Amino acid sequence: MFISFEGIDGSGKSTQSRLLAGKLEADGHTVVLTREPGGSPGAEDIRRLLVEGEPDRWSAETEILLFTAARRDHLERRIAPVLKGGKIVVCDRFADSTRVYQGATRGENRAMVDSLHAQMIGTEPDLTLIIDMDPDTALERGLARDSGEDRFEEFGADFQHKLRGGFLALAEEYPDRCVVIDGGRSADEVGADVLKVVLDRLA
Repeated sequence: MFISFEGIDGSGKSTQSRLLAGKLEADGHTVVLTREPGGSPGAEDIRRLLVEGEPDRWSAETEILLFTAARRDHLERRIAPVLKGGKIVVCDRFADSTRVYQGATRGENRAMVDSLHAQMIGTEPDLTLIIDMDPDTALERGLARDSGEDRFEEFGADFQHKLRGGFLALAEEYPDRCVVIDGGRSADEVGADVLKVVLDRLA
């Protein structure tokens, strides 16, 4: 099973992906936890180009090409072999982030994103958990991390509000695989809801 987590910056999806992987492993499943951009050596190199530096470092179109290149390497070297081995992949972000960040909120590039995805990736998660929360609170939390990977947070609050709308619209577009989880609660409360959804799907 291929599970992805999506959401705006600071929504808690990285925390939830780690919690889920740990719970599934404790339940006897073999799980590989990974992330995007990144997840393989080549993709991690591209990650640094994308998440560090000034906000206007790249155009949205250039970002789409970089994300797709990173995703292709990640798919070839990590995701596909793990799934072929019958294991569970839990991924912190996948193609939906590109659909929203570059395709919906930084110009009318969704058709370009979908075309490249169809040609170069051709894979969708079995289940996508969208962690939804107030963009202003999430932005404050994201910037407080001071991770050095704050390029997208630095686009500001308006951008984060657009992202939230984009993810909620995506959940309506793909209702069979996308489930929206209220992220404005404690990590344990959010995690309990996440685990219930995943166990129901696994069953």
